[in-house]
Amino acid sequence: MSKPIINLADVALRDIGNGTSFRARAARIGAATGMKQLGCQMIVVEPGQKAYPFHNHRANEEMFVILEGSGTYRCGLERLAIKAGDIIAAPAGDSATAHQIINTGESVLRYLAISTRLDIEIVEYPDSGKFAAASEIPDGAGMMSARFGFIGRLKDSVDYYDGEA
Repeated sequence: MSKPIINLADVALRDIGNGTSFRARAARIGAATGMKQLGCQMIVVEPGQKAYPFHNHRANEEMFVILEGSGTYRCGLERLAIKAGDIIAAPAGDSATAHQIINTGESVLRYLAISTRLDIEIVEYPDSGKFAAASEIPDGAGMMSARFGFIGRLKDSVDYYDGEA
């Protein structure tokens, strides 16, 4: 059962990423406090690492609150310095709103990632030319847990009538 109050010192962090350039620890806070339409994660990133690829959301908005450390915020074509106390907006949109947080500092970077939880979501990854589509994401889970989920590239698309009788 969720509680309406949780202390960040008490959250259990899990490893996320691919173990190489994407490596971080995260804890889902939104569902743990009973939220259904608002997500929140605490993300902890070591120097030289990033938690997630450069991406933009077509439906959901994100906001990041930098709790500790410093780094770089990629936003569209810009790279901006960030530090503890900064609040960063990542509105939904096209690749101009693509974003990524990179720990370019010398100590741990700890931040809250707060987001809407709208269903259906499309996420684009401009660096790799991929996109992800998801629907029916379970409470307290991410896009990779969606009942209907797909990651691919537009060039792999098939004709609308392909396979239809």
